[in-house]
Amino acid sequence: MEQRQPYDDLMGKSHSEPRLTPQLRLKGNVILEGNAGYDEARTVWNGAIDKRPAMIAYCAGAEDVARAVAFARSHHICIAVRSGGHNVAGLSVCDGGMVIDLSHMKRIEVDPVRRIARAEAGLNLGEFDRATQEHGLATTMGVNSDTGIAGLTLGGGFGKLGRKYGLTCDNLIAAEVVTAEGKILRASATEHPDLFWGLRGGGGNFGIVTAFEYRLHAIGTSLLVASVLHRYDAAREAMRFYDDFARSAADEVNVDAALVTLPSGDRFFNISGSYVGSHFDGERALSPIVKFGSPVETRLATVPYLEIQSGGDALFPRGRRYYWKAQFLREISAGAIDALLDAYARAPNTSSLLVFQHVGGAIARIPTPDSPYANRDAAFDCFPVAIWDDPTEDDANMRWARELWSAVRPYSTGGVYANNLGDEGEDRVRDAYGENYARLAALKTRYDPTNLFRLNQNIRPAT
Repeated sequence: MEQRQPYDDLMGKSHSEPRLTPQLRLKGNVILEGNAGYDEARTVWNGAIDKRPAMIAYCAGAEDVARAVAFARSHHICIAVRSGGHNVAGLSVCDGGMVIDLSHMKRIEVDPVRRIARAEAGLNLGEFDRATQEHGLATTMGVNSDTGIAGLTLGGGFGKLGRKYGLTCDNLIAAEVVTAEGKILRASATEHPDLFWGLRGGGGNFGIVTAFEYRLHAIGTSLLVASVLHRYDAAREAMRFYDDFARSAADEVNVDAALVTLPSGDRFFNISGSYVGSHFDGERALSPIVKFGSPVETRLATVPYLEIQSGGDALFPRGRRYYWKAQFLREISAGAIDALLDAYARAPNTSSLLVFQHVGGAIARIPTPDSPYANRDAAFDCFPVAIWDDPTEDDANMRWARELWSAVRPYSTGGVYANNLGDEGEDRVRDAYGENYARLAALKTRYDPTNLFRLNQNIRPAT
């Protein structure tokens, strides 16, 4: 419905900006500080984030987004853009400004003949996957069904299908974008191709994407999976095996791993693999995982793809407190193993994880200049995940994650995945984009010269 409620303190009473009186009229809804539902509307996935925007604009479509952008620009209001709200640093919400929220924009059209999906930016991974799986189709989409497709795609997009079919952004074929000028554009290989290049990994720096068109792949509705759990005293040998197996695996194999702690306090090393292809071939490819060593638990089974895609949901529920720091590895060297095992043994609670995400394969064969995503030579994304609930434990958990990251730093490539960046400064943003950074800065100058879209892994305009 159209927003009709007047407001006279858009920037909040704690801010020094002048009072603003004109209304923002949308087909969607606007919630202001002090309105009913405000506290729920301002929350994001990470419970450690506590920000108070002056207004939250729930947009119903691209035209609403364009109106919100024009309003914010004309009144010099800071903009945060939110779809799933999963950014660990809370960049999808702000203090005193406007949150442009896309979460009500959930239309999706699947063309099973052309194998294309057009999806609005408010969809989360689970909603997208359910729609495409009705036809036995999928594209690379994350590891947590609650994640928004927009942030995932714009930063790159890891997932179980990535080594076979590339990153999520590699499967993007077009996008509808609202620019900093409030224009609605279609970007593709033939329409605004420079902008299209920047959207495939360059984050939210160049506009607000309101809809995505993806290439889909026929995968059926289930995959073969293998998983094992090794005792901590056997973790060193299991990690060496994991490194060798993962770096030599076929494209059809995705094998992630993690150091985990059970509620009992006992620590383990978990390996979890999946195979994109026939279950007969998958059994041959994945059987070394369950045959290695003396795991305390093993599993080799056919599992519905939707179940695989939501398998991590219980580990990362909304509302808990999260912090991580990530870096890429080309291999898990002996020195890295020693550093990891020593640091993880000091994890502050049973929820703490050390995660390896398996990359490479098809991801590595796309030339670096073809998209902003630059770290295509990596084999693993490695990062500690601190998870806790008590705010008084913030320092201990964040300190542990930083110390583990620092211990592994000498063995990393120096690169980082943009979607796993926290609020770590410009140098780390440059580490995410490498040789592509200068081209991205020039593109930013063209499409957002005033840096209106700056609450992101920000690329400053070249000028």
